[in-house]
Amino acid sequence: MKNDANKQLFWIGNGILLAALLVMLSDTLWQKLGSWNMALWMILAAIGVYLITRDKGPGNNIPD
Repeated sequence: MKNDANKQLFWIGNGILLAALLVMLSDTLWQKLGSWNMALWMILAAIGVYLITRDKGPGNNIPD
């Protein structure tokens, strides 16, 4: 069940990164928001990367 939740967060993160890409490439948003568009892009990119990397995989089972 945990794996399904992580997989769902992974795809949500990818969707947010897609939204960040569209924000970055949107000419209309650049005209309306100006430099705030860059801040919006950075926030969306940070959230997307966080959700993708939230699951760090299985634990380290190598003894110290």
